[in-house]
Amino acid sequence: MTPDAAPTPDEPQPSPLEPYDAVILLGFGGPEAPDEVMPFLRRVTAGRGIPDERLEAVGEHYHHFGGRSPINDQNRALIAALRAELDARDISTPIVWGNRNSEPFIDDALRESHAAGHRRVVALTTSAYSCYSSCRQYRENLADAAATVAEDGVELQIDKVSQYARRPGFAAANAGELVRSLRTLDGAPDAEIALLFVTHSIPDAMDDTSGPGDGEGNLYQRQHLALAWQLTEEVNRVLGRDLTGELVFCSRSGPPTQPWLEPDVNDRMRELAAAGVRTVVTAPIGFVSDHMEVVYDLDTEAQETADELGLTHVRVPTVGTDSVFVRDLVDALLERAAEARGEDVPQFEGRMPSVCAPGCCPNLRQARPALCGSD
Repeated sequence: MTPDAAPTPDEPQPSPLEPYDAVILLGFGGPEAPDEVMPFLRRVTAGRGIPDERLEAVGEHYHHFGGRSPINDQNRALIAALRAELDARDISTPIVWGNRNSEPFIDDALRESHAAGHRRVVALTTSAYSCYSSCRQYRENLADAAATVAEDGVELQIDKVSQYARRPGFAAANAGELVRSLRTLDGAPDAEIALLFVTHSIPDAMDDTSGPGDGEGNLYQRQHLALAWQLTEEVNRVLGRDLTGELVFCSRSGPPTQPWLEPDVNDRMRELAAAGVRTVVTAPIGFVSDHMEVVYDLDTEAQETADELGLTHVRVPTVGTDSVFVRDLVDALLERAAEARGEDVPQFEGRMPSVCAPGCCPNLRQARPALCGSD
């Protein structure tokens, strides 16, 4: 280095998140008052021809909690945790927040970011797995929002952190929560405990086509099964148990004639009770926080099923703002920035590419533009 190139003590150092000016947290969204429930559900199901009568029945899940979904408060908590972790690493890059289906919407986040002078941003979703609903649909919504704001001269370059279901920190955080929950069952025989890993059911066809277009499909289910196996091995090692884990599903919707992933968690609980199981542990690894599919489908419906059957039901917390999970999300942001700078990043089994492959997790209803992919 020549004397002219040597940095001065007062010269600002480049941010580890360069070339990104901001992080955009992409959430699903949810109502925060009773009068927001139906508009929210109509946005979620737009284009599917679902009558209001059916939406009103689903809306009762929200009204059970005063018409307010917990998801937005959990996103606020996650943003605060990410901010604290970035600050601890002396990274001042701002975080903005946009939802797919409720305020603040994604186009609001893009406008906010652009108005603050940002021109290249990186998106981090609150969905860890790979399928149309949990990845490509977010990318389509990004494309829609970018096109909307471009009409007003707002243009940004948008990249995305890859799906993180197989990241080490996501596994470690889930393992920690599971171990702590199972410790409450010390003394209970292994044969009387069922360990159920729970995720959102999706149509069979969506699972069949999840993953790259030239891949073997069923990536959504395979990611869950791999994590479930890993977590089962870890808790058995730590606790000296011999438990067997299995994958079950919740939140099925759609017409009865359309096949969705099974078994349903409640159906499986009934089978297990008939087989002599006394305790069911539900670990909602398919969700990053305790939103409606957790607090209603598990804490309400599955708990009612357990009470009916005389089962002890232990529901494992989601990773939420677990410090291990939050640190790993920041690591994922830093790795995405390194990729954007042309640098190598750490590899691990199951790592997903940051730029989705052609045909990845396709929209089976209609072809639509999507950002952050190569098709």
